Amino acid sequence: MTEPVTIVMVEDDHGHAKLIEKNIRRANIGNEIRHFDDGTSAIEHLFSEEVRANGPMLVLLDLNLPDMQGTEILARLKADEKLKRAPVVVLTTTDDKVEIQRCYDLGCNVYITKPVDYEAFASAIRQLGLFLSVMQAPDIE
Repeated sequence: MTEPVTIVMVEDDHGHAKLIEKNIRRANIGNEIRHFDDGTSAIEHLFSEEVRANGPMLVLLDLNLPDMQGTEILARLKADEKLKRAPVVVLTTTDDKVEIQRCYDLGCNVYITKPVDYEAFASAIRQLGLFLSVMQAPDIE
C-alpha cells in the first residue's frame, strides 16, 4: 500500500502560503500540507526520523527565508540518501537565470517564479502528483 504524499511547504510569507494552498486545493489535490515559515523548523521536520522513515513527500520551497537560503535546504535534501528522491518545487520571486540554473543543478524538479501563474502552477503540481501517484520509491535497507 502506498502512503499518501505529504506536501511540505517552506514559505515565510503567509499571504503567499495561503495563495499556494488555495491553488493546490483548486487543482483538486487533497494531500496534507505541512507549512513551515522558516528554514530551521523545515529542516528539523524534514530530517526527523519519522519523515525520513515514512516519505514520500513533495517539497514546495521558497528561496528567500528569514534564517537561510532555500538553496541550502535543497542541497541538504538532495544529499540525503532517504530524502533525495523527494520532488522539490522552488517557488520564489527570483527570476535570475543564474539562480534558476543553480536550483536545477542542485536537483530541483520545477522552478516557478512568484507571483505564481495559477495554470502553470496547477499543471506542474498535477504532473508531479501524477508522477507521485504512480511512483513509489523502493525502500533502501
